[in-house]
Amino acid sequence: MSISLPSNSPLLQSNFTFGVATAAFQIEGANQLDGRIESIWDRFCATPGKVLNGDDGSIACDHYHKWQEDIDLIKSLGVDAYRLSIAWPRLMDKEGKANPKGISFYRNLLEQLKANQIKTFVTLYHWDLPQHLEEKGGWLNRETAYKFKEYTQLAAEELGQWVDVWTTFNEPWCTSILGYGEGIHAPGLKDTVKARQAGHHVLLAHGLAMPILKKVCPNAQAGIVLNMSKAYPADNEASSKMASLYAEALDNHFFIEPLLKGQYPNIIKALSPELIPQIEEGDMDIISQPIDYLGLNYYTCNHAKWHPELKRQTILKPVTEVEYTHIGWEVNPESLTQLLLELNKEYALPPIYITENGAACDDKLIEGEVHDEQRVRYLNAHLNAIHNAITEGVDIQGYFAWSLMDNFEWAEGYSKRFGLVYVDYETQKRSLKASAKAYKELLCSR
Repeated sequence: MSISLPSNSPLLQSNFTFGVATAAFQIEGANQLDGRIESIWDRFCATPGKVLNGDDGSIACDHYHKWQEDIDLIKSLGVDAYRLSIAWPRLMDKEGKANPKGISFYRNLLEQLKANQIKTFVTLYHWDLPQHLEEKGGWLNRETAYKFKEYTQLAAEELGQWVDVWTTFNEPWCTSILGYGEGIHAPGLKDTVKARQAGHHVLLAHGLAMPILKKVCPNAQAGIVLNMSKAYPADNEASSKMASLYAEALDNHFFIEPLLKGQYPNIIKALSPELIPQIEEGDMDIISQPIDYLGLNYYTCNHAKWHPELKRQTILKPVTEVEYTHIGWEVNPESLTQLLLELNKEYALPPIYITENGAACDDKLIEGEVHDEQRVRYLNAHLNAIHNAITEGVDIQGYFAWSLMDNFEWAEGYSKRFGLVYVDYETQKRSLKASAKAYKELLCSR
């Protein structure tokens, strides 16, 4: 089982960045230690029926205690970079003051990564809002954007010297739509109109943070990470073709268009004007400031059919025709190439990093080995899809496999494994899967 690219591939050049990615809440554990305050995900996990099997992030991969071992693991894979997130509830107390033990944890981690010549890609917000801010309205409250600005200032001042690339937010769509619209993620609210307002406040917070990062950390890059997928018509009906365009407007363009064009999509204004958020004067100028790069997270594609009452409905193809991963997501690497080419036509894109890409597989550890053949094929196909996009003119500068290791998979708890490294949650032992070995072999062959 191996991953192979064309011998002349731009991905094999020394200036292309390869990495692995994680998020604080998914791996750190130690959620009540050393001054860390409660997050919305701690509260969500403690609410019966919200997370599969009642799982929570109290221990996760115990990275808080095993971080040095985990850096050795990252280094052993031969990657150039590590994408991690900082937990706002660990860095700052309820009064908005620095938590020295939290700062010390991240400083030690980042210093050690730099000592090992590993580039640091640091996300400020990967979904773990402090619970006390949620109690004042969370992302539905415009004031939260200004609290994020204060948190950014603290993080940049205390940790900036060890950060190569800053990300303000990971996947605003998930924060707003899954968290405030569909109730699947913390804080678990269900209001489609309010969810779009939450999305606007997240984008505003991003815009407020950018000048701070540029000023305090002038040598670092700064940008944002969006999750995207292509939507295809579920059949040949004209209404399904419209539904697919509308699905992409809601899922993709609602977030990228304000950033790169300073406006919300016209198709949404026409079909669902109630979903256009309340915008105060100057907001769009703040949101659309230049970014150094755009991170793109890609896993799967969707299929849309028009539903008169719902305005749209997303459905999957018949199971017989396509391959799915263990989480039920269709494998479609060609749609990644297509998505990138379409975005490149529609927008003046900054340099792109593929900041997450990976597969949940039904992994079994047998005699110390995990033969995750599907994941190796998935990575191989998607890296070649990125190669194809670059050869057709898209400026893509790096790729991060999701994830370094198995971890807390949000509402799915510990039931889904995305890692290149297998984690035995009883013993916390880490074991390289076949995919980790194939990824390492590719990286070492450059």
